[in-house]
Amino acid sequence: MTYPYKNLENLTLSSLIDRSLKLFENEDCCAFVGDIPISYKEFYSSVQESVNLLQSYGIKKGDKVAILSENMPNWGIAYFSITYFGAVVVPILSDFHTYDVHRILKHSETKAVFVSDKHLPTIEDSNEKNMNIVINLNTLNIIDELTNKNYIDTIKTKISINDNDYKPQEDDLASIIYTSGTTGNSKGVMLSHKNLVTNVLSAYEKIDLTSADIILSILPMAHTYECTVGLTIPLLHGASIYYIDKSPTPSVLLNAFKIIRPTMILTVPLIIEKIYKNKILSNFKSSFFLRNIYKIPFFRKKLNKLAGKKLLESFGGRIKFFAIGGAGISPFVEKFLIEAEFPYYMGYGLTETAPMLTGSAVGGVIKYKSVGTAMVGVELAIKNKDSKGQGEIITKSPGIMMGYYKNKEQTEETMEDGWLLTGDLGYIDEDGFLFISGRSKNVIIGSSGENIYPEQIEAIINQHEAVIDSLLMHQDGKLIARIHLDYECLDYVLKKYKVSNTIELLETLRVEINSKVSSFSRMIKFIEQIEPFIKTPTKKIKRFLYKE
Repeated sequence: MTYPYKNLENLTLSSLIDRSLKLFENEDCCAFVGDIPISYKEFYSSVQESVNLLQSYGIKKGDKVAILSENMPNWGIAYFSITYFGAVVVPILSDFHTYDVHRILKHSETKAVFVSDKHLPTIEDSNEKNMNIVINLNTLNIIDELTNKNYIDTIKTKISINDNDYKPQEDDLASIIYTSGTTGNSKGVMLSHKNLVTNVLSAYEKIDLTSADIILSILPMAHTYECTVGLTIPLLHGASIYYIDKSPTPSVLLNAFKIIRPTMILTVPLIIEKIYKNKILSNFKSSFFLRNIYKIPFFRKKLNKLAGKKLLESFGGRIKFFAIGGAGISPFVEKFLIEAEFPYYMGYGLTETAPMLTGSAVGGVIKYKSVGTAMVGVELAIKNKDSKGQGEIITKSPGIMMGYYKNKEQTEETMEDGWLLTGDLGYIDEDGFLFISGRSKNVIIGSSGENIYPEQIEAIINQHEAVIDSLLMHQDGKLIARIHLDYECLDYVLKKYKVSNTIELLETLRVEINSKVSSFSRMIKFIEQIEPFIKTPTKKIKRFLYKE
C-alpha cells in the first residue's frame, strides 16, 4: 500500500514526529486552553529530553513504560519519547480502578511510568517489583523517592552507546493497550509501529487537515480512538491541539469553544445526545405551539436547520469535522444532525485495528445509520451472511494487531487466515458503506467508548458469598445486573449486613461491588433473579433470553 507521504522515512512513530519537525517547527503544537501553545520545535525538543532521561536510567528497546494521567500536552510528549527509541508504551485509562492499574503494571512488566500529580497515590500504593522508575508527567522529572536507587546504580553501568542510538523498525512493538482492566482476564492489545502509522496515514482521504486547524481534545488519550485520531493524525498535519485542565462540564466546554474556536472535535455519542436532549429538544417542547409543529416533518426540518446553526455557533462557529465514534449513535439524534446540516462524521474501529476501519469523508456522502466506507488499505468482508446479507464483520489491513500480550490462545481465536474477527454484526451496501447491526460478542460499549466485558464484572459479583450467579445488562445507556442469590445462606447474610429484606441486601451489594470496578463499569441497579438462569450445556447463561 502506497501512502502520499514520500518524506516519511519509514512507518514508525519516530519517523512521523521527525517529519513534523522538519515541516512545522515554528507552528503551534499544543497547550491547555488559555495558555500559550508550545511550537512543534519545542514539542520535539521535550520529546528528545525525555528520550535522554529514559535512556540515562537504563530504559532500552522493548522495555515497557506506562502512562497514567489525564489529558495534557505532556501526555503526547511522553508517548512519543517512549516509542522514539524502541521502548513500548503502555497507556492506562485514568479512570481505571486502582486494582486494575496495579494488575496492568504487573502483567505488562512495566519498568517505568509517567504519572500525573492526580494519580500519584495509585503508583505510591503499587508494590510492583519491575517498576523501578517513576516520572512526574506534570514536570517530566524523575521522582527520586519512588525510584529504585539500587536498580539505577546497577543499570547505569550497563548502558551502551548502541542502545542509545537505536531507532525502531516498523514491525517492532510500539504499544500495549489494555482494553479492560477489571480482572486477570483482561487483554493487552499489541500494536506495532506499522499498525499505528498506517492507520494514521489511511485517514488522508477522509480528513483534510492543515497546520491552520485547531483540535480540542476531550476524550481520554489512553483510548486508541483519541490517541490516533485526536493526537497522531493532527501532529502529522501540523495542526494544533488544546486540552482542558478541568472537568469537562458544559460551562467549561462552552468557554473552551469560545476561546479557541476549534475546527475539529472527537466525541462519543453520549455528548451530542445529551446536547440534543437537554438543549435542543427541550426548547422545542417548551411551548404548546413548538411542540406541535415540531411533529410536522416540513417544520421539523426547518427548526432543526436553525438549531444546527446555533449549535455550530456554540462550538465556536468553525467546526468542520465533528467526529463521533466509540459507540452507536441514537438514530433520532443522527436524523437531527442530518437535518441540521451539522458537519458530523461517523467512524468504526477497534483497539485491535489501531483503531480506524471505516469513516465518512469530510465533504463526502453520509448515509443515515452508516459508519462510512473502508479506510485506505482496509479490507472488509461479511462472514456467514444471512438472507439479508448480514453477518460477522471481518477485516484485513496493515493495522491489524500483532496479537494479545501473553495470550496466544485468544489471539488465535480472534484471527482466521489473516482476517480479524471483529465479533460485530453488520452488512455492506452496494456503495461500500458499512452498517452495524449489532454485536455477536457480549461487549458493552461504555458512555465514553470504553469496552466493558460483562463476564469480568460478573466474575467480581459472583465472588460474593451471597451470590450464585449474575448477569450484567445494558439498558437505556445504563448498566444493571440481575442477581441470583444463594437462598440457603440468605438468613445469615441478611443478619451480617443488618438488612431486613433482599431489596436492601441487593442495594448494599451494589454499592460494595461498585467500589471494586472501574468508574465506567459501575451499575445503577441490582435486580433479584429468583429462578436460576437458563444455561447452555456448557453452563453459560443464555443472555438473549434476558434482554428487555
